[in-house]
This record gives sequence, C-alpha cells and structure tokens, in this order.
Amino acid sequence: MDDIIIEWLRAHQEYALIIIPLIAFSEACLGIGLFISGVILLSVCTIMYTENIATLPQMLPLAFLGAVIADHSGYYIGRWLGPRFHHTQFAIKRKKTLDKAESLFLRFGEFAIVFGRLMTAIRSIVPLLTGVSGLSPLRYTLFDLLACTIWTIGLGLLVVGIDNLVS
Repeated sequence: MDDIIIEWLRAHQEYALIIIPLIAFSEACLGIGLFISGVILLSVCTIMYTENIATLPQMLPLAFLGAVIADHSGYYIGRWLGPRFHHTQFAIKRKKTLDKAESLFLRFGEFAIVFGRLMTAIRSIVPLLTGVSGLSPLRYTLFDLLACTIWTIGLGLLVVGIDNLVS
C-alpha cells in the first residue's frame, strides 16, 4: 500500500503539494479538526521528504498557510457567533473539550493561542473561543502568526528528525 501511495505522489507532484495545506487546514478546522490527527500531516510530509518528492521549503509554507487559514476561519466564526455559541448543539456535545480550551485561555490569555495550536485535542477549538471572547482581530492575528510559525518549525524539525531515524 505504501508503494502505491509513494508512486502516486511521485507521478503527481503538483497535486502532492496541494495535499499539505488541505491536511493542515483539516486538522485545525473547526469541527473536522477534532477527528483528524496531526500525525497524518506529519506522515505525509515525512514520506514526501524522505522520498525526495518535496523539500521542506516547498512543504512548510504550505502547511503554515493551511494552519493560518483554518485558525482564522475558526476565529471569525467565533466572532460572528459571539456568546450564543455556548448554547449550540456543537458546544453542548463537546462541553468537556470546550471547558479545557476555555480554562487554557483564562489561565494564559493570548498565549493560549500559541499553546492551543500545539495541543492536538483543542487545536480547532481555541480559535473559535478566542473569537467568542472578543479579542481584537489584530491581536489574534499577531499571536496566531507566532503560534503557526512555532508549529511549522516544529513540523519541519520532526520531519527531519524522523528522516534521520529511518535513514
């Protein structure tokens, strides 16, 4: 199965690179991100890197872009919903996860945006709750760009580290 995937990626490199921002977006997208693990993006990037299908300078900006778009989508949905979000079916069903994310935000303020980006379980919820909180778009953008930069650097380090382990 791995050989089929690798051969497809080699034969369709232009499409292979499109996969990266889509996966990065999906794992941080509101709702979907609760079910998609960051391991998928890490695995795809590692395979593409170790098989010389793509380089880090090609992949990392695309992953960064997908992450920023997903985070900002969640933030602006949160701003649009406002406090009434807590009464939606989505919020009621996921009360435990939301409580964790809100606790993180209350304890660390804007730095929760950075910590939340690095925690898979709540990555897709923190932007929404930040939007609900009313944090200004400029402050959110600054902290989210910092968070996504740290996350992207971490992704690159993990890809290279895994490549060194398997080589």
